[in-house]
Amino acid sequence: MPATPDESAPVILGNEPGSFPHGVLAERHPAIVRQVRESFPYGPEVRDALDALLASCADGVVEPLPAEADPTGRDRDRWAGWGMDAYAGRSWYDVPWLWAESHFYRRLLDAVGHFGPGAWRGVDPFRPAKLAELDAPETDEELAALDGLDALPAGERTRALLHGSLWGNRADLGFRLSAGGAGAGDQAGALVADDSDTLWSLLPPARAGAPGPRTLCLVADNAGRELVPDLLLVSHLLAEGRVDRAVLHVKPYPYYVSDATPTDVLDALRRLVAAGGAAAAHGARLWTALTDGRVRVRAHPFSCAPLPYADMPGDLREDFAAATVTVLKGDLNYRRLVGDRWWPPTTSFADVTAYFPGPVAALRTLKSDVITGLDAGTEAALEASGERSWRTSGTHALIQVRY
Repeated sequence: MPATPDESAPVILGNEPGSFPHGVLAERHPAIVRQVRESFPYGPEVRDALDALLASCADGVVEPLPAEADPTGRDRDRWAGWGMDAYAGRSWYDVPWLWAESHFYRRLLDAVGHFGPGAWRGVDPFRPAKLAELDAPETDEELAALDGLDALPAGERTRALLHGSLWGNRADLGFRLSAGGAGAGDQAGALVADDSDTLWSLLPPARAGAPGPRTLCLVADNAGRELVPDLLLVSHLLAEGRVDRAVLHVKPYPYYVSDATPTDVLDALRRLVAAGGAAAAHGARLWTALTDGRVRVRAHPFSCAPLPYADMPGDLREDFAAATVTVLKGDLNYRRLVGDRWWPPTTSFADVTAYFPGPVAALRTLKSDVITGLDAGTEAALEASGERSWRTSGTHALIQVRY
């Protein structure tokens, strides 16, 4: 089982009734199973497997991956290295919450035959929901708003696209299932930390004699209405010469309901190209950048690991070390970046990310308990606000940078 880099704060578990992690395991996961069960005309075998997973969510234990769902054994070998031998036979609620959540989604893919030899092999069980969001009127409105950005001063345009990427993280289908409906989390929010000036100091506009090339690694989170503004941000940074190339890290297979895969990148790109106006111009720029290699898409197996980035393998470490800055999007990536632990909120973000092999930035809408890098005054104001769910409601966000 991989070693954790710091034992000074307890790992977050899901075994406390009434806690946010417990609610995810006991309520959100069953809701996701039910949603998937009704999204496709699955036959009796798949429906029975989903029903068994639903029952396991309530009172089951961690089970090894079935051999028939992974004929090559490669994924079972990975999971053995990711802690399966240590956690098999234990309750979902008594193992690290980060690990339990990841294992749930891997079990869900087994249940629907995603890795098996049957007709459902490779089919994304979350695709109907992803496409519905991508085609929603809200997406049309957001893309149409791009036409007005050219009238803004360059600094304001850059800030608008950064904040579009940041707050796009509210478009999280899994989060919405347990947050009160499709509109949950769409209200205006507040930044609890803002290191955007530091981020731009790492990626200044192009200028004569500037060292280069500059590479952005962007570790994506959700598909659809979050991935679109992520792509727009990459396009803008290329156009301004703030970066010369970009590597977009996505998941190799469906994960956490709406996490982006290579197929989702193509869907989002086609949506931009077909939108007309400024959106289509961004889409065309990205299309060209993909074809000439200035933008690359990478889907590393560790992207779906149930572990913090402190345990990343060497080839991924080399990718991040070579980047001018790595930007990690979203709540799950933040949990993996700082370690999913009960850190005191004033714990130094720089200290807990000191292991990361290069400058790193987090763009995150808060949807779980873990938080670092707050100053004492901000923490006191949040705790005194009376909003008990500021850590988990998606109404607050942060931009944190360590260089």
